[in-house]
Amino acid sequence: MSDTTPSHRLASINDLLLYRLGRLSAQAGAMVVRLCEGGHGITRREWGVIGHLREHGPLAPSALAERFQLDRARTSRMIGSLVDKGLIVRETLPGNRKQALVLLSPAGSALYERLMPQVQEINRQVLQALSPEEMARLDDYLGRLHASAEALGQRMDAQLPRTQRRLGGRAR
Repeated sequence: MSDTTPSHRLASINDLLLYRLGRLSAQAGAMVVRLCEGGHGITRREWGVIGHLREHGPLAPSALAERFQLDRARTSRMIGSLVDKGLIVRETLPGNRKQALVLLSPAGSALYERLMPQVQEINRQVLQALSPEEMARLDDYLGRLHASAEALGQRMDAQLPRTQRRLGGRAR
């Protein structure tokens, strides 16, 4: 392998894997955002929640927050928005009014059934650039990169500074 490839070079921001993946996600994701927001009145994150609930069943709000790496306040607002739109239902657990589960409503399930084929088609068209063998390698590489990032995150957790959004984006 040549050290002139971006992944070896890492000389500029345009060479960095996370930047490159972010740009790809932003470019292809913009089409999904337009479908979600323009066609169905939901955000991409709300679409993610709908998809996750459809595929994994009811979850506690805390589990949703963890899955989407959101704080409790954002998760609560997102749940409230989806409840207001009639796409999910929040049910308190019998015997414990503080505990709740969120689950898809019939309207949320119907939205998933309409929107998922459109999102799948966008993904198919983006992946047309790869052969079936390249897609299999990509899936393998993505799995290995995910595992590597997860292990690195666990090793570096204590060394990395905590997010301090209340500081307005600058350390003081």
